[in-house]
Amino acid sequence: MAYQAGGQRSAPRPVPDSPRAQAYLEDYAAYLEAVSFPSVVLDHRWDVVLANTAFRTLFRDVGPHPTARPDDNFLRFVLFHPDAAAVLGDHEASWCLPMLARFAEALERHGHDPALQAVRREIAQDPIMEAAYRQGLPHWIRAVGEDAVEHDGAVRPLFHPDPRWGATQCRIVDETPRTLSEWGFARLTMVLREAPAPAPRRAPRPRRTAGHLSVVPAPEV
Repeated sequence: MAYQAGGQRSAPRPVPDSPRAQAYLEDYAAYLEAVSFPSVVLDHRWDVVLANTAFRTLFRDVGPHPTARPDDNFLRFVLFHPDAAAVLGDHEASWCLPMLARFAEALERHGHDPALQAVRREIAQDPIMEAAYRQGLPHWIRAVGEDAVEHDGAVRPLFHPDPRWGATQCRIVDETPRTLSEWGFARLTMVLREAPAPAPRRAPRPRRTAGHLSVVPAPEV
């Protein structure tokens, strides 16, 4: 069983099944809870293994969803949750496209993983997202460069529910220790930072049945 800071998950996760590993994760959950910024440990499917209170607070106003809760699977949340754009600023360019690029890499490494294959099928069911994945994504990577695909060091906009932050930015920092890396996990922390010139918060978009892309970058001619 995997643990979140503040309590045990009811859903099983592919964590090492040994007393030492479980004890490590329990202690790491306590360590994560001491971090003031949103911080999360993910497996190769982007299933959430650990998350601290600051992470849950960031997404506290997100509505329910059967498969795309941010504290359940972060990839599915970014791609498919209708409330994702209410928290993740510049949702399509700053969050969806980088996540699609990382998903494509994961699919190459773990092509037979049933959870990743299920995400791929869900992408294929939406014509716009499928076009973004197959045609728009390669063009976007050529236009912005390979570095834009990396999470570590990326600065991305957020809408924080705490008015002390509001429309702000975060720098994503990869803080994965060796032990978690050996287990196939990654730890990401969203370091909240003052936006130099924060734009006013946009009116919420109408709710959609899924957080799919609405615009696909035109392919190069």
